[in-house]
Amino acid sequence: MKEMKNMQKRLLGKSGLEVSALGLGCMGMSFSYGKPPDRKEMISLLRAAVDRGVTFFDTAEVYGPFVNEVLLGEALAPVRDRVVIATKFGFRLDPEGKRAWIGLDSRPENIRKVAEASLMRLKIDAIDLFYQHRVDPDVPIEEVAGALKELIREGKVRHFGLSEAGVQTIRRAHAVQPVTAVQSEYSLWWRKPEEELIPALEELGIGFVPYSPLGKGFLTGSIDDRTVFDKTDFRTILPRFTTEARTANRSLVDLLARIAESKGATPAQIALAWLHAQKPWIVPIPGTTKLTRLEENIASLAVDLTPDDLSAIERAASSITLQGDRYPEELNRMTGL
Repeated sequence: MKEMKNMQKRLLGKSGLEVSALGLGCMGMSFSYGKPPDRKEMISLLRAAVDRGVTFFDTAEVYGPFVNEVLLGEALAPVRDRVVIATKFGFRLDPEGKRAWIGLDSRPENIRKVAEASLMRLKIDAIDLFYQHRVDPDVPIEEVAGALKELIREGKVRHFGLSEAGVQTIRRAHAVQPVTAVQSEYSLWWRKPEEELIPALEELGIGFVPYSPLGKGFLTGSIDDRTVFDKTDFRTILPRFTTEARTANRSLVDLLARIAESKGATPAQIALAWLHAQKPWIVPIPGTTKLTRLEENIASLAVDLTPDDLSAIERAASSITLQGDRYPEELNRMTGL
């Protein structure tokens, strides 16, 4: 298939960084959702995404660790001039390899070390968007932003991003080095960013990149109380994916299914279209390992939700009380700092 010339584009805030209106989260291609799929198939999928007009790809050092960046480096090397690659720093990796990470580390010397290594794995001369993966309470954010300013000055990084950062942290970082994008979870089943984060990003002119825009698969309608996850699947430790929570939260999926039927769409497409309708500088990055899902997600850009549709979704969603925290306490403590 030839590259889609009509793929919608969006600017991430006032930074001038233009990307496809829908990005691709690549974590699941090698990490976190059970046994990793075939590597060659994932390379084909990444190139298929580019052929279909996707230009924005999200990875991280910790995904694997390392192997996800290597995968993207190989897959995207032939089309480097057509893509924007985002990766992340900030975890202290387990030297024994028993788990992906054992803590946080955003010391400037570690940021530089990670940047140099990521550049090699990704086979690129500059990281397009370099996020702090989680805020490190032991390193002032001004030092982190200062380290990024240096890397940007040297041409090794083009844009600075933050992931799961609180509003005050964002403001402090932005005062030292302009923040291009903030990545945090946001979807119809996690709407906390609407309280403080989105208004602050709008004020500051920063783009918003929602991860898990389909609720880690739940909003697609393919997961119910009978679904059995592989023991290595990250969702087995998430409170929102207990059998009880899945049963209780099914009403949100049912709502999406009703709207989807009236629009000739799928629940996933309605969930993504809803996100796109919130702000013109929001770029969700749904992840997938399947070409059919990739094409389904891209087709969400053609779904037009009218003001009446959005009002109906708002009324119905506001009457649903979702159950279960999105993360266990250890991970919750690392968000919104």
